[in-house]
Amino acid sequence: MTHRFSAHKIRELFFKGEISAEKLIETMLKRIDQHEEKVGAFLNLTTKRVKEKARELDKKRQEGKSLGKLAGVPIAIKDNIHIQGEITSCASKFLSNYKAPFSATVVDLLEKEDALLIGKTNLDEFAMGSSTENSACHITKNPWDLSCHPGGSSGGSAAAVSARFCPIALGSDTGGSIRQPAALCGIVGFKPTYGRVSRYGLVAFGSSLDQIGPLTISVEDAALVMEVLGRHCIHDATSLDLAPEKYVDACKGSIKGMTIGVPWALLENLDLEVKGAFVNAIETFKQLGAHIVDVDVSLVKYSIAIYYILATAEASTNLARFDGIRYGKRSERAITLEEVYNFSKQEGFGAEVKKRILLGTYVLSSGYKDAFYKKAQRVRTLMIEQFKAAYRHCELIALPTCPTPAFPIGSITDPLQMYLQDIFTISPNLTGAPAISIPSGFSKKGLPLGLQLMAPPLHDAKVFQAAHAFTQATPFSQQIPPLFDSEVPL
Repeated sequence: MTHRFSAHKIRELFFKGEISAEKLIETMLKRIDQHEEKVGAFLNLTTKRVKEKARELDKKRQEGKSLGKLAGVPIAIKDNIHIQGEITSCASKFLSNYKAPFSATVVDLLEKEDALLIGKTNLDEFAMGSSTENSACHITKNPWDLSCHPGGSSGGSAAAVSARFCPIALGSDTGGSIRQPAALCGIVGFKPTYGRVSRYGLVAFGSSLDQIGPLTISVEDAALVMEVLGRHCIHDATSLDLAPEKYVDACKGSIKGMTIGVPWALLENLDLEVKGAFVNAIETFKQLGAHIVDVDVSLVKYSIAIYYILATAEASTNLARFDGIRYGKRSERAITLEEVYNFSKQEGFGAEVKKRILLGTYVLSSGYKDAFYKKAQRVRTLMIEQFKAAYRHCELIALPTCPTPAFPIGSITDPLQMYLQDIFTISPNLTGAPAISIPSGFSKKGLPLGLQLMAPPLHDAKVFQAAHAFTQATPFSQQIPPLFDSEVPL
């Protein structure tokens, strides 16, 4: 039953010599070959590379050498994170021929701990979207219902873990892009404190918001990955120079006496199924000994407006480098220099990316910068202060991860309705705080629902502590979509 194994279990069996890395990878690749066409989680598989790494790892164990924290664990990487020598396309036509000249810091850290990187996953183009429908390559489907989307922008990573193609995948989170797809796919998704994980080697979307984090089967697996990734990086100016923390040990702590804040005023018009699951989750925390208090974080209602000003402004700046000269594809019909710029951008970028570049350029333009960009920055500061005030009364804040379960592919055509899917997940990015999404139940149609826990910056361990306690007390975590609960022989 290898597809049911968590990263902890795989590591344990590998250390004991009960499984070989080479056979495990062969089994995983067979499983992907069997099911991938239905899901579309991957953009490419690193088959040759990962098989070589697996053989080297088996030899390393046979020789009695020291093994890393993630020895033998297959991990997928979102395709906006560099693996040296592999294509980093960001699911865009623009970068379909771009081969990464170096590996991201997170990739180096994973491989130093003997992880086996199995492939690059699909995403909304340049991580801009909430459903993975904006990929220029193909649409990824939700393993719980193939007619529904898996969330976004890390939808490929979420679907890969949910379908048990691998126990861990990395994603990037700019406004909920790890937590939202994790919730909709019934898995765990963690966004660390801003600066806790290096962004070196991540293709930037919104530099003050982006953060790499894990999508996993269990909270303990997320904690294990964070012990590897949560290190200072000299290549990233925003990387925090702090000692690594023991997140796995934090999972073992009791939450009796912990105070959890709930902003009930934000939940008045919530979908009834989502609200019901959330209320039940709060009751579970009470039974575990936590105290529940009402808190005011009412500025969250402005988070969509703030985010789509600041994120698009940063995206406009970051994506200016894609001009047909330095990166990616150049238009074949361009003759003059001006045509190289114009035609390359015209042909390379998809509709959503163009929309966000235009909006970002607009809010930064003369005459509008004060009216929009600077005002959004001021409200962002007010939100940070409001959350600080709320945390004086509690240690964590709980919210639903998403306002609805996963919806059918193509059913939302209004951009604003799509943007509202991130209403509960954006505030941790704006405030630089850690947040996790954990499974909290199912809708009547059998679609997963998620609970989000947030904490002040640098209190990542507290988030793991509460999340692990909840998942141990409920039956919702580590469930496998029925379509994918089948074994490929090891």
